[in-house]
Amino acid sequence: MAAATERAAAALQTSQRVAVLLGAGISVGSGIPDFRSPGGMYDTLRPDLLTATPAQRALMARDPTAVVSWTIFRENQLPYLELRRPFILGINEGRWKPSLAHYFLQELQDRGKLHRCYSQNIDGLELMTGLDRSRVVTCHGSLGAISCEFCGKPADRDWFTSALRSSIRDIYGTDDSAPKTSTPISCPACGRPGLKPSTVLYGRSLPGDFFEAMEADFPSTIDLVIVVGTSLTVSPANQIPCLAARDTPRIVVNMEPVGEDLGLDFASKRDIFLGGACDDSFANLLRELGWSSTFASKPAGERRQQHQQHQQHQQNAEQEVAIEALLVKIKDQARSKELGLGARRVLLSDMLDSLRHLEHEIDADQWLYEEQPLLN
Repeated sequence: MAAATERAAAALQTSQRVAVLLGAGISVGSGIPDFRSPGGMYDTLRPDLLTATPAQRALMARDPTAVVSWTIFRENQLPYLELRRPFILGINEGRWKPSLAHYFLQELQDRGKLHRCYSQNIDGLELMTGLDRSRVVTCHGSLGAISCEFCGKPADRDWFTSALRSSIRDIYGTDDSAPKTSTPISCPACGRPGLKPSTVLYGRSLPGDFFEAMEADFPSTIDLVIVVGTSLTVSPANQIPCLAARDTPRIVVNMEPVGEDLGLDFASKRDIFLGGACDDSFANLLRELGWSSTFASKPAGERRQQHQQHQQHQQNAEQEVAIEALLVKIKDQARSKELGLGARRVLLSDMLDSLRHLEHEIDADQWLYEEQPLLN
């Protein structure tokens, strides 16, 4: 393993345009189970607990992926929503945070090496690290947006989450407030029961930006491919490591070797396998690269805290700009001679209310008193 880590570090040191393919395994360190491993979603699926017909249950028993397929969803929305209920609610509540492995992607970006992140995940954790959204392709959609599978119209996420909580039963037995039976959630736009997170069902097409990015990146642009936490069994995303040029190194970070049926050969000089938990593999890689002083010596929680502080700083800066603009507008309105004194007083009062809603430290009433001469 040490030799493999050394080879992976050497490949990273010389690369400048890295493409990363993410699977569910990277989020295991965040507390989200993957799909295909023992104990994962498909391994533990209990079709008998889902609101479905006998034929639909038999199909899911034969092929667990059917629970998230267009074949079943177009006839029955409930199995998908019952299965995903705690996941959807948890994502909306911010229950899970990025792991060390997720923040490794940010480190690549900070060092100018990350060209593209292809994420098969729908949890959005990679985006919470501060990755440039233009570099991230969500191959299978996202839980962060809600739309109707029939008419395509979007729906408000908070409204949908509330409807999910009150309409869909809890098959896991962890929510006593959940209803005893599930009822469909109708789309406000078309009235059909097609609302769900904007994730790609089996049997449906991937988003166009996935294919556009692949065409732009391969074979010549990318000089290193890193595959993280995926079984490489779901097409067409599993073709990404195969599209790279013949001399492009490929690193696989996973619990077990994958992709050998696709042509990956870990006995060759080109392909490198780092086995074990994703967080452990990336911690070892960071130390080997000599990046520990800026990353690996800090716990993932501290790294997350830094990112949250950075986000808060940005939000504060944006708020300050909005406040300054509002103050200018208030003064302009107060000075306006086109309006009568009464109208100017009303406008000034309304704008100061807006200022208070921004939760700014300014004492709006004191400011109004000090600027009272403007109204004379």
